Amino acid sequence: MKVVETPIQVRYQETDMMGVVYHANYLVWFEIGRTAFIEGLGFNYSEIEKKGVFSPVVDVAVSYKKPVRYGDEATVRTWVETYDGLRVSYGYEVVLANGDIAVSGETKHVIVKKENFRPVSIRRNFLDWHEAYLSAMESDS
Repeated sequence: MKVVETPIQVRYQETDMMGVVYHANYLVWFEIGRTAFIEGLGFNYSEIEKKGVFSPVVDVAVSYKKPVRYGDEATVRTWVETYDGLRVSYGYEVVLANGDIAVSGETKHVIVKKENFRPVSIRRNFLDWHEAYLSAMESDS
C-alpha cells in the first residue's frame, strides 16, 4: 500500500503545561498528513471543492502511546485503510525520530454535496480519484 510520510515540526504552542503535544493537535497533524497523501495521488481538496463537494470527517479514533514533546522530530505516516467507493478511511501513525510510534489513528470520510451534505459516490462521480484510491491500496510505495 502507498504510505506518505510528512515531517512535522513540533511547535511550542502545540504543547500543554506538561510540555507534551496537546491531544487535539494530533488531529491537525492527521489533516496535514491526509492532505499530503491526497496531493501525492495528484489531487487536492480545493480543486475537488470547486466541483461543489466536501469531504467531512464522520468518525475519528486516536490511540496515544508515547508523548511527543516540543523539540521532538516527528513524522506522520498516512495511508488508505479502507475504501468502498463511497467511504474512505485513512490510517495514521505519528512516529518519533527513533522509530517509536507515538500516536496511531484513523479518520473516516465521505464526499458530500456542498448544498445539502448528501453523500456522493466517488466511484461514479470521480473515477480518477476512485482508481487512485484502489491503486494506493495495492501499491508498494
